[in-house]
Amino acid sequence: MKSIQIYLLAVLCVIFGLRCPYASAALSASEQPLIPGIEQLGRLDRLAEFHRSTFVGSVSSYDRTGGNDDGFGGKYSFVRKEGDALVLADLQGPGVIYRIWTPTPTDDWMEFYFDGEAAPRVTVRFRELFLGVHSAFPRPLVGYGAGGFYSYVPLPYKKSCKVLIRAPRVQFYQINYATYPETTEVASFSVERSEGGRASLEKAKRLFAASGSDVSDYVTPPGSTVKRFNKRIELASGQTTTVFQTDQPGRIVGLRMSPPQALAGKARDLVLRAYWDEDEKPAIEVPAGDFFGYAWGSPAMTSLLIGTNDQHNYCYWPMPFDQGARIELALERDQGTLLALEMEVLFVPVPRKADEGKFYALWRRENPTTKGTPFTFVETLGRGHLVGCIQQSQGMESGSTLFFEGDDQTTIDGQLVIHGTGSEDFYNGGWYDVPGRWETSRSFPLSGCLAYQKHLTRTGGYRFMLGDAYAYRESILQTIEHAPTGNEQINDYCGTTFLYSEKRPTCDMTLPSVAKRRVVDLKRIVFAAWWNVPISAFSFNNATLTKDVVKLNGQDVRFLSMRSQGGDWFGHHFISFNCELPAAGLYRISLDVVKGPAAGMVQLFQDEAPVGPAVDMYAAKSDQVQASLGTLVLPEGKNNLLFKITGKNEKSSGLGLDLVNIICERID
Repeated sequence: MKSIQIYLLAVLCVIFGLRCPYASAALSASEQPLIPGIEQLGRLDRLAEFHRSTFVGSVSSYDRTGGNDDGFGGKYSFVRKEGDALVLADLQGPGVIYRIWTPTPTDDWMEFYFDGEAAPRVTVRFRELFLGVHSAFPRPLVGYGAGGFYSYVPLPYKKSCKVLIRAPRVQFYQINYATYPETTEVASFSVERSEGGRASLEKAKRLFAASGSDVSDYVTPPGSTVKRFNKRIELASGQTTTVFQTDQPGRIVGLRMSPPQALAGKARDLVLRAYWDEDEKPAIEVPAGDFFGYAWGSPAMTSLLIGTNDQHNYCYWPMPFDQGARIELALERDQGTLLALEMEVLFVPVPRKADEGKFYALWRRENPTTKGTPFTFVETLGRGHLVGCIQQSQGMESGSTLFFEGDDQTTIDGQLVIHGTGSEDFYNGGWYDVPGRWETSRSFPLSGCLAYQKHLTRTGGYRFMLGDAYAYRESILQTIEHAPTGNEQINDYCGTTFLYSEKRPTCDMTLPSVAKRRVVDLKRIVFAAWWNVPISAFSFNNATLTKDVVKLNGQDVRFLSMRSQGGDWFGHHFISFNCELPAAGLYRISLDVVKGPAAGMVQLFQDEAPVGPAVDMYAAKSDQVQASLGTLVLPEGKNNLLFKITGKNEKSSGLGLDLVNIICERID
């Protein structure tokens, strides 16, 4: 009788907008604790619940000496050897393996042993674990792209789980897991799932296939009704406006903003803020574009939970609160035209439960990063769970992204429990700067590459966590290195972090001033012709392109070599490169070349008119030099730079060009 009375009181309080001290107990009475495993993947409505795990950890191939051999040599890529096999993990339960990742799968056999059994329950080729061809590991819960292979199929174990591979050598890998109290109801993994297990699996598969679409039904508690609030906004410079407010307990299950272009721009001066209950400080205070996964001012992400599609920006993190909420937009610029946009808030009058945290999002920038100290996403005391990170990284010198060799590290309750193997690895990618891998913007349900622009020394990624959320009881410190070793490189790092917390995080969540948020564009841009600068066109006949290397002053110098003879169909031999520039302006165009005995005279052209003088690239002995070819006014974005071989020195034996780099330096 008492439980019925509490339930009725809670319902009346919701109807009349009152706070009921028993609401959490009444509304969650019919909700049994989630069984760790596949059920967790389809229940976005329960993302805010505190995890019951007692330990969150990872087994990975990171270099135990602090060096950068995180899997290249395979020295640290196993726990121990058993005969002709390598043990990748040997975990004690109850627990769940939530994530398996590698950029280097092989056709060797993997075996999963549960609860001390002598024979493996699951046997699968390492590569096929991620391809969706094995019944235990279906797509889209497994997948690959951006250089990495990942599995989010939960593998629960009651007593233990041993992961073994029958191979002489393994390279990079990570296995994320959580351990639960001994009394936790965990049934060890079986390919033959129960009826409930099959239903949860199908639900999770449908959800993972829905990136970029409306998944608010998965976020909405069963039996509740969504109320939609739409508002058209016109923001003037310096103006702050409230786009949603309620004095009623409940939760937000969706946010949408449109058009996406309204949030674009390098100033990061449109700020999204959200306040829960009586807290005078915002729980969310992030540049609006960066909140939705923009990279350096442009839309870049289409994930399951947050991102941009063709019509709008969207967010489906559940955001429960006790008494009320307020969402604001602030346009923090001195002048400009009105900014027009539309916002939709999806609200459900189901108050925060006693076992749920409140949602927080914070934005941090370190420009420059601190030598010897990793970049910090978040450091806070309290109880909660980290559910996502978005990273934008930019170096100080064009043409190098070695800073992305840095490892992620997670310290929970004072103990280092997760040590990654490289920055792109944390985001389920691999092999940055390698064609066909981590080299373009790619979005997957829970992870992806925001961009890779070697010439702008920019890259970034995102990772969101469901069952594999980093749960903590006392504290958490989430960092990532900004150099191969020792954090010795100085860079420009930005991070947006999402977490659920019992109380307001103890870290400083204050957003830096507008001046300290703005995207900084490099002025000197280097395009490595010897590597992978797009070639838009070159001579139609009598010409060849190869890549070569020569040793000069004791160093290997790599270059793109063009060799031509006679004439081309339309005159001089030529080559045109597609060069992407971060900003419009007047640029000095230079070539870093290897002069030699077979080189010709090179001239920069635009609209069939010479821009500067022809530069003689002949030298009796090979030598690396930099030569200025002229200046051009160029727009932001892609530009085709065309160079012609207009003749040759009388001593030269050919019409060649050995090109190392193209250099565009903004001088206005």
